[in-house]
Parts: sequence; C-alpha cells; structure tokens
Amino acid sequence: MATSSEAQREAPPRGLEEHFEDKPEGPISAAIIAGGIGAVALGLFTTLAAANESIKDWLDLKSSVGPLSGKTLYAVIVWLVAWAILHATMRTTQYETRRAFTIAMVLVALGVLGTFPTFFEAFEP
Repeated sequence: MATSSEAQREAPPRGLEEHFEDKPEGPISAAIIAGGIGAVALGLFTTLAAANESIKDWLDLKSSVGPLSGKTLYAVIVWLVAWAILHATMRTTQYETRRAFTIAMVLVALGVLGTFPTFFEAFEP
C-alpha cells in the first residue's frame, strides 16, 4: 500500500500540466538530421578526393595534414549550415524524432561507406 508521500510523488499536482506546454520537436530533429548530413558530407569529400586530383589539391588546406584538413573542415561547415537551415525551417514544427533518427542513421551509414578505403579507392583514376 502506498503511503501518502509516495502517492504525491507519483501524481503531479493539479494544474501543473497547464504550466508546461509541449514544445515542438523540430529543433531536436533538425540537429539530428544535420549530424547525418555532416557525416555524408565527410564521406562525399573523401570519395571526391580519391576520384579527382584537383579536388584533392583543393582540400589540402595544410600540407602537413594533407587533404584530411579540408575534408573535415568543409564537412563541419556543411553540418553547421545544414543545422542552421533545418533549425530555421523546423523550429516551430512537430516533427517525429524517430523519423529524424532514421533519416540520420541512413545518412551516417552512407557517410561511413564513403570513408571506407575499399569504397573510395574504387573511384581512384
């Protein structure tokens, strides 16, 4: 049998639900999807650097690091821009977080595929 103090902890006080409004999940979904876009951008830059020598040279921002410096920097820029755009467009929407997570996982899988040597080496000239 529950004591009166346990019953008070289980049930919220009356009227409390009126003080807390449901916030839209659009900003959360935007951040999740933007992470997937950043991952696919890294995979794309990795594959393009292997496929084209001029892109590889363009991505070489610091010669001691090589094209990895450009791949990661530009992938972060793509991620930030995607996050800003998605946040601006989704900030007031009720977007299902589960769907955003599924989209992000597909994008991350594509991004990881693009960074596997057996994949991007297939595009080398």
